[in-house]
Amino acid sequence: MKVWKKNLVAAAVLVTVCAGIYVNWMYTEDKAADNLTDTLDYEKVMNDDTLVLSEDMAAIAAGEDVSTTAEDYFAAVRLSRQQARDNAVNLLQEAINYNAEEGTKDSESAMQLEDIVQTALSEAQIESLIIAKGYEDCVAYMTGEGISVAVSSPEGGLQQSDVAVIADVVMSQSGYSLDTIRIVEVQ
Repeated sequence: MKVWKKNLVAAAVLVTVCAGIYVNWMYTEDKAADNLTDTLDYEKVMNDDTLVLSEDMAAIAAGEDVSTTAEDYFAAVRLSRQQARDNAVNLLQEAINYNAEEGTKDSESAMQLEDIVQTALSEAQIESLIIAKGYEDCVAYMTGEGISVAVSSPEGGLQQSDVAVIADVVMSQSGYSLDTIRIVEVQ
């Protein structure tokens, strides 16, 4: 009789633990799916607030002077741009993976991911070509409205000929017109 009671108690404990695990799993699975859906909501992921720029990068876009050393400035802007881009890429990859798990194809996120990659390549090409033209350092930032290029100030400052050379490189590599190009001299 004692063996039967021990087995019954063990079975009851096992069933209770399994039921608790199952209920916990069901609750957290629904909650996790709701949170992931909220996180990957297209309107929240793809709005303009997603890509937050540092103060330095915002200053470039606004055409303001930034008071740091040129070397620190370019490093900070590149880091800020890369972090913002990495965050956007991660969100897009999560959206693509989430839709793949759901069995749907997310071509819009894939296209936006491709746009980010193409923008990064174009910016890198522009920066490389401007540096190849003899300028010490530069950083380019492309948006839908235009492009901002911050160039390290040569001796004597940027002249009209320097601006023309930089604008020519930008127009040939990006397709932006002259009125959408902003060139900022960094002292």
